[in-house]
Amino acid sequence: MNYISNKDIEYLYKSVLSLENIEECKAFFEDICTINELNSISQRMTVARLLSSGMTFNEIAEKTGASSATISRVNKALNYGEGYKTVLKKEQAK
Repeated sequence: MNYISNKDIEYLYKSVLSLENIEECKAFFEDICTINELNSISQRMTVARLLSSGMTFNEIAEKTGASSATISRVNKALNYGEGYKTVLKKEQAK
């Protein structure tokens, strides 16, 4: 059986939290993710930022190239989750 345990996921989260600057984050994410994965993750963050600024789905799709499914998924997470909201609040506080 091939699965990732909660302990493994916690280790990943702690690893990310141990990073101290942009250079360390860049090196880590470039090692752990493919270019396509990094592009997808960064696109989702951009979509979240644009949604929270009031842009429409169509405007975001045109600006980012994100699919309606991706925009909808991010919108759902913004409305019902906490992760994007937390990061966006911290970004705005800077």
